Amino acid sequence: MKSCGVSLATAATAFGDEEKKMAAGKESGESKEGSCSLTAEEREALGGLDSRLFGFVRLHENGARTKTLLDKAVRCYESLILKAEGKVESDFFCQLGHFNLLLEDYPKALSAYQKYYSLQTDYWKNAAFLYGLGLVYFYYNAFHWAIKAFQEVLYVDPSFCRAKEIHLRLGLMFKVNTDYESSLKHFQLALIDCNPCTLSSVEIQFHIAHLYETQRKYHSAKEAYEQLLQTENLPAQVKAIVLQQLGWMHHNVDLLGDKATKESYAIQYLQKSLEADPNSGQSWYFLGRCYSSIGKVQDAFISYRQSIDKSEASADTWCSIGVLYQQQNQPMDALQAYICAVQLDHGHAAAWMDLGTLYESCNQPQDAIKCYINATRSKSCNNTSTLAGRIKFLQAQLCNLPQGSLQNKTKLLPSIEEAWSLPIPAELTSRQGAMNTAQQAYKGHHPNTEPVLGLSQIPLSQQSLPVHMITSSQVDGSSSPAKKKRTSSPTKNSSENWNRTVSHTPVPQQVHSLYLTPQKLQHLEQLRANRDNLNATQKLMLEQLENQFVLIQQNTLILPHTCTNLTNSTEEPWRKQLSDSTQGLHKGQNSHLAGSHDEQPPFHTGPAQCLQAASTAIQKQTGHQTLPSNSVTQGAALNHLSSHIATSGGQQGITFTKESKPSGNRSLVPETSRQFGDTPNGCAGVKGLSNHVQQLMAEPVCNPNHGDSLSPNVQISDNPQMSALLIGKASDSEGTGACDKVNNFHPSVDTKNNNSVASSPSSVISTATPSPKSIEQTTTHIVPSLNSPHRSNTLNGEGLENSQSSVKTDLPIISQKPGPHVIPSMSVSIYSSSSEVLKACRNLGKNGLSNSHILLDKCPPPRPPTSPYPPLPKDKLNPPTPSIYLENKRDAFFPPLHQFCTNPKNPVTVIRGLAGALKLDLGLFSTKTLVEANNEHTVEVRTQLLQPADENWDPTGTKKIWRCESNRSHTTIAKYAQYQASSFQESLREENEKRMQHKDYSDTESVSSDSSGRRRKGPFKTIKFGTNIDLSDDKKWKLQLHELTKLPAFVRVVSAGNLLSHLGHTVLGMNTVQLYMKVPGSRTPGHQENNNFCSVNINIGPGDCEWFVVPEDYWGVLNDFCEKNNLNFLMSSWWPNLEDLYEANVPVYRFIQRPGDLVWINAGTVHWVQAVGWCNNIAWNVGPLTACQYKLAVERYEWNKLQSVKSVVPMVHLSWNMARNIKVSDPKLFEMIKYCLLKILKQCQTLREALITAGKEVIWHGRTNDEPAHYCSICEVEVFDLLFVTNESNSQKTYIVHCQDCARKTSGTLDNFVVLEQYKMEDLIQVYDQFTLVSEFNMLLHCHHPPDNCPMNIK
Repeated sequence: MKSCGVSLATAATAFGDEEKKMAAGKESGESKEGSCSLTAEEREALGGLDSRLFGFVRLHENGARTKTLLDKAVRCYESLILKAEGKVESDFFCQLGHFNLLLEDYPKALSAYQKYYSLQTDYWKNAAFLYGLGLVYFYYNAFHWAIKAFQEVLYVDPSFCRAKEIHLRLGLMFKVNTDYESSLKHFQLALIDCNPCTLSSVEIQFHIAHLYETQRKYHSAKEAYEQLLQTENLPAQVKAIVLQQLGWMHHNVDLLGDKATKESYAIQYLQKSLEADPNSGQSWYFLGRCYSSIGKVQDAFISYRQSIDKSEASADTWCSIGVLYQQQNQPMDALQAYICAVQLDHGHAAAWMDLGTLYESCNQPQDAIKCYINATRSKSCNNTSTLAGRIKFLQAQLCNLPQGSLQNKTKLLPSIEEAWSLPIPAELTSRQGAMNTAQQAYKGHHPNTEPVLGLSQIPLSQQSLPVHMITSSQVDGSSSPAKKKRTSSPTKNSSENWNRTVSHTPVPQQVHSLYLTPQKLQHLEQLRANRDNLNATQKLMLEQLENQFVLIQQNTLILPHTCTNLTNSTEEPWRKQLSDSTQGLHKGQNSHLAGSHDEQPPFHTGPAQCLQAASTAIQKQTGHQTLPSNSVTQGAALNHLSSHIATSGGQQGITFTKESKPSGNRSLVPETSRQFGDTPNGCAGVKGLSNHVQQLMAEPVCNPNHGDSLSPNVQISDNPQMSALLIGKASDSEGTGACDKVNNFHPSVDTKNNNSVASSPSSVISTATPSPKSIEQTTTHIVPSLNSPHRSNTLNGEGLENSQSSVKTDLPIISQKPGPHVIPSMSVSIYSSSSEVLKACRNLGKNGLSNSHILLDKCPPPRPPTSPYPPLPKDKLNPPTPSIYLENKRDAFFPPLHQFCTNPKNPVTVIRGLAGALKLDLGLFSTKTLVEANNEHTVEVRTQLLQPADENWDPTGTKKIWRCESNRSHTTIAKYAQYQASSFQESLREENEKRMQHKDYSDTESVSSDSSGRRRKGPFKTIKFGTNIDLSDDKKWKLQLHELTKLPAFVRVVSAGNLLSHLGHTVLGMNTVQLYMKVPGSRTPGHQENNNFCSVNINIGPGDCEWFVVPEDYWGVLNDFCEKNNLNFLMSSWWPNLEDLYEANVPVYRFIQRPGDLVWINAGTVHWVQAVGWCNNIAWNVGPLTACQYKLAVERYEWNKLQSVKSVVPMVHLSWNMARNIKVSDPKLFEMIKYCLLKILKQCQTLREALITAGKEVIWHGRTNDEPAHYCSICEVEVFDLLFVTNESNSQKTYIVHCQDCARKTSGTLDNFVVLEQYKMEDLIQVYDQFTLVSEFNMLLHCHHPPDNCPMNIK
């Protein structure tokens, strides 16, 4: 495999030839091309520059020379591409992408990378390309694609030099996506890596602590925060934000003590935080909230004023100020404060509700209704039903009032329309105007620069602050002053004149905000139309709005066209806010999405400031850094940490969907379109995640509803010819329109394939181009993926690609210095002897494979399969379940039964009447017998909500969701048995009561329908499911396990024909029996079995279970649905929405499992189960000795590795045991096993030689009988043969194992590790050579068992 370039000699020759041509061209007048020639020294310098240096190369001050060189290289490359009409080698575009990335020209970098992808079939071998692509996607906040690109880097090269940076960014993105387990794992992987990174170790530790807080693991979070405070030389900014988190957590979390103690600690922590960072407006705000909650109103108001002075105006702050005024019976001042809040954030539900309460207390129900309606329209409103009831009540009151009674009554407050037009207080306008003006001026003059590590270039006192929210449980009142105390009616005489305490007189000033709301535009037109009849206040308002309008037009003209595309002269506030949010880091945090701590608005960053904190340092690295980030002054590196780390309590995040778009004239919002989950404390925003300065919100985007939609604006604006060449000709792509013109390398938005997921080797980044619908819901900035529908045309030689070979040798390519980012290929036949394999591995050293991928070197990283084509017709989406009815024992042992069950065409088989046919004593597994046998045996309990089997609603019962949450706890068999029995008795009692209540009703169907409707809407009853009860101990469960030996061999727990029986050690729940104790509604969420092995499940009874099954071919579609719902297909709990599946043409088998029935789940089948009645089930896994089973197990092993998920079945260890124990006659199975052996043999030999070359001793350790396979204690990949163990662990004989890659990340020279050898190379060579294909005839001669099971046998 060649690197991103050709050899230095070839490149030099090419450049020399090109320079001669340039010289000739210059003589004929083509001087422009001649000026682009590069000297030998320049070519040498460029050869070492690629994406791996992003953030670690200086481009300013002392690095200006490098920037000049990169600029020159880009000009030269573009000139040569133009001259060659785009017919250049693919590596040429990869280098161009690297250079543009280092220059932070992201549109050009994306264009070049995409062109490289379209030309290079094995692009996935180039780790530097994937890394650069991931950085570009991360900049665009396209987390879905960035995650996939980064995962593929780690897959193809686990020792990649920027692995720590990748783990950090993956941790941040998973945190935003609410995949907290994955986030924690990647943060921990980043923390143990000693390589340089853009965040310091204390910042990463902060993110881990905040992750615990976000998951409501408050004690763990508190412990982690306090431990962080013990760190020596803790930077002031980190100390301040840790103290801030502790203070706010004590204020909010009841688990941390009684109210008085909590508030005391909260105030102390916040005061200490302000000592470390006096300019933190957020800490001042939190302190005000704490003072308000204990009744110190004066101190609270002072703190709020400090918050406004230290940061730009926040809707939260103004809402809280309004609450204080309302509590002090100053309704007019409260009104102004609430209006400020809702003008800053139109979706601030808490402010709207408080404003409605204020109007209601002043006996103005019409205005109150309007406010309540606005509150209910907010996505962050969690008590919509309560407000709806209040609205109906007020409307009923209005209907009963005499006509004219309200008109004749004097109003205490202006109406909502009048209040909206009141001048905004000076505290807001002066700060907001100054902020926006400074931001816009900076962006206008510096469109492609941003501060180092995300550091602000604007004084800290002017930086924006994160929006911190409280949890949903607090929305209803516990911690929000706005909810705790409301005045029913204000007294006319205030006990204290607040206007004297702090000047709050509204002084009209010019508003410099760079947007006008639709309401303001309408108001502007009305004022203009009545210019001659205006009073003084209205004239002032007109002047203010006109000045603002002019300012918008001016700023529209100065913004660089590569970054903006304002569709009209008035930018809605939500668009301005989104623009700010997507630039948080690069602008020095001068933008801010205001939102409530009580109710998170739909366009809220929420505590994604945790992400932003991160992005803190992640952001611009490229300005001044050549050393690790800790070489920069820590105080500077953390300059904006406090303004970008979220506190507890955020929920939604920035959310734009079709339903929630604030502006009707925009069909697709180009900002964040990811729908975040509703998890309280969720890190659910993306503000500040963009790497560098770029106002991407203004890029044109494809409109899924119109044919004339535009493609993402990634053209090279300063060179139209270059853009045309990179983009390609319209005739090279399918369809017409502007969007289609870029589709030969910009994936188009395919409206026909809404749920496609790439699976072919020619596709990239795991999934195909999202549909417009999926883009709108799950991606950011509509950055195109690389899976263009036209990829096949490109690879077939259409357009530019067809003629590239004719000029490959004529154009220069900078020789990239070799590095670990290119994976070498080595073809070795599986029929080679071990000596030939070892000879081929000689002297590979570190260039050999460092990881143990089982798949062929020539295959790309694994990807989910696309949905089978052609799609099934709608009448085939509920296929009948394959079922076999047994009458006697002979039927159970009839060979075709085994063949039928293992046939890949049958995803599931129900064997009816098995227990009766074999005379199984199922009573041995009854609750009564279990209690008598081992009543203190441990039971894992899952607390769930009782719901209809074919539906899954959120806890409020308002919408169907995929997330299926359950809380874990533990009990004993005896205690669960008591719960199971009491649940049954309670159900009988309820049935009797219902029968008594409805005996007079004849229309039972109507009653049933009503009951079903109530059940859907909640509240749902809580149930407990007893799961994963281990029955592996043959002493405790001897009778039960012996009874199962009556089963046919192919479904037994242990048999010669079961792959899992050859593991040599126990894997609980797989090659051992597990028991499940259920009550009605107990759910086993959707999943595939571990490593795609088959599963056996027997219902003990007495009740039934309902099963839902999807064939293995469609797991990619379900994976896609999980991603759209912010769920991890492998690790999260999810319950599919059947409507979604049917819409995507996914067939679903649905059937009832009765007592005594055995359900056989075939390899890879997706399934989910719900108990209909009270019952127990037993289950285990089996692995038929078939090529299909082995293939699917290996594919899942590799997919798990890509996803950083531990494979429960150690496939490498199993493959060697199979080679020792099994004779194989199936050529397909033999080839797969043999290749696995070859690959591992190659890896072991290569690693041994590398260690010997490095002078590292390999110590013989051996293996004991029944010793389990080993996994890396850090990354959880399987470690075979050579174990890296720390010196301390080795001396203590605890043997904590590391893989080679994690060991080197911890200790680059392996000084702190010893290497233990478990197998002699001679033994592995012998096993490899003796594992040969056996003919069917020889198998029959040596077979000791009936050959009906499979063409194999134990030796």
